[in-house]
Amino acid sequence: MLDQYKTVAGYGEDEIVIERSRFIGYAQRATTEEEAVQFIQMIKKKHWDATHNCSAFVIGENDQIQRSSDDGEPSGTAGKPILECIKKNGLKDTVVVVTRYFGGIKLGAGGLVRAYTAGTVTGLKAAGIVAHILHQAVTITIDYHWWGKVENELRLGNHRVSSIEYTDKVSVTVQVPNGDEDAFSAQMTDLTNGQAEIVLGEKEYIEVPIEAVEADEEE
Repeated sequence: MLDQYKTVAGYGEDEIVIERSRFIGYAQRATTEEEAVQFIQMIKKKHWDATHNCSAFVIGENDQIQRSSDDGEPSGTAGKPILECIKKNGLKDTVVVVTRYFGGIKLGAGGLVRAYTAGTVTGLKAAGIVAHILHQAVTITIDYHWWGKVENELRLGNHRVSSIEYTDKVSVTVQVPNGDEDAFSAQMTDLTNGQAEIVLGEKEYIEVPIEAVEADEEE
């Protein structure tokens, strides 16, 4: 599993106008090729009267599935720039469709590349970008005598607590960034003079927002 990866937060849609042509950028998360294709077909159905509905998607932890479509635009001027923009942002499990309504002015090959890149950036910004960071669940079970010290340390350290159970003892589960679990466990052991029972649980991704789309409108 990757320690972290980026993807879109969800559905996004926005529009720009370049030389009187409308470019509507759509972005969505898709974890399978089928989901990506369904999203593309939905946009094509919505904009059945558009001049072009160009698209691309990247699926899989190692970008195993990559597809793009120029949908009638000159080869390499639409689908490829969309795909490259997704990849330049380091995004996974992401599908983008850029719909064009022709405005009467031809853009040329370079102009089309720039326009479809800009349309992709527009859609990605509308969707928002998030990081999925791999965390390890660590459960600490202690006597109530130690709970005050542990609770204070968890609060001061801004640790991500996912659950607390109060029975004859206190069991608290903390989501620790992958790779930090040994140091965290050692810290809890020292804090409780070796009295803490520590069990490692499953690993899972925690979603964290990212403010900006990292892409340039390049030819």
